[in-house]
Amino acid sequence: MDQDVVIVGDWGTSRLRLWLRQGKSVIHRRDGPGVSALTDTPEKTFLDLIGDWREANPAGALLCGMVGSSIGWTLAPYAPCPAGPADVAGKALRFEADGLPVTLVPGLSCVNPLGGPDVMRGEETQVFGALALDETLRSGRHLLVLPGTHNKWTVVEDGKIMGFVTAPVGETFALLKQHSTLAAGGGSQADGSAEGFAKGLERIAEHGAARLPHLMFETRSRQLLDGLSPADAMGYLSGLLIAADVAAARDWFGPMTAVTVIGAGSLSDLYVQALAKIGVGASVVDGDAAVLAGLSAISRSQEK
Repeated sequence: MDQDVVIVGDWGTSRLRLWLRQGKSVIHRRDGPGVSALTDTPEKTFLDLIGDWREANPAGALLCGMVGSSIGWTLAPYAPCPAGPADVAGKALRFEADGLPVTLVPGLSCVNPLGGPDVMRGEETQVFGALALDETLRSGRHLLVLPGTHNKWTVVEDGKIMGFVTAPVGETFALLKQHSTLAAGGGSQADGSAEGFAKGLERIAEHGAARLPHLMFETRSRQLLDGLSPADAMGYLSGLLIAADVAAARDWFGPMTAVTVIGAGSLSDLYVQALAKIGVGASVVDGDAAVLAGLSAISRSQEK
């Protein structure tokens, strides 16, 4: 029912976001560890976190993300693309935890534009949420990107996710920053500067994404020979990676005039800048709002 008290959440690899809701109103929010950082079982962690929420007699819990993966609570097999909220709801995994009904969203699989297998967990819920929040995305063909550890460039058409391709840009940046010689000399401790990021965008614009491996070494050589600061160097590396990701997405998607960015904070802003550099407009949908709207869309599909 629309006014039932329910628990909804996005339980990813690095963090857990839980909301206690009644209808469209959020009563309380609580954060916890991602599935890769658990010190106890997912079930016990979840029940401990929602302990006092049980006093509100929630009708159940609906969770998306890596909680339904092989490293999560229990495996919820992927639903294939193309898929809408009803397709995902139909393959959701249901069980009980200490008497509380729990539903896990299965995530999606596809053959990506490069002909390889691809998967997502959690991002599909945010995409459905973006469609619920912006009616202009529900008809026609659109490209959305969800920046993060593993970016998901996602094509939707007439309200369904048709396919996607993953780019581990965030993970690559983190590995290079922490463990490569590119960040030697203090870069691993520095936050990237806006000036360095703009220079990275410019270099990809000049030479193209295919030159990324060669341009990346300039992160080091410019520190040694041009006096590039660690902050500028990390901004430069970030700009290179994001600009190359955006350029590659344009190549496989074809001509595009606008992209929807789903996320929050500075990372979404960086993608807006990179898209603007190649003449593509962008609108931003808040990630938390998208999760909540997407879980509501899946829940409504379950009830039909």
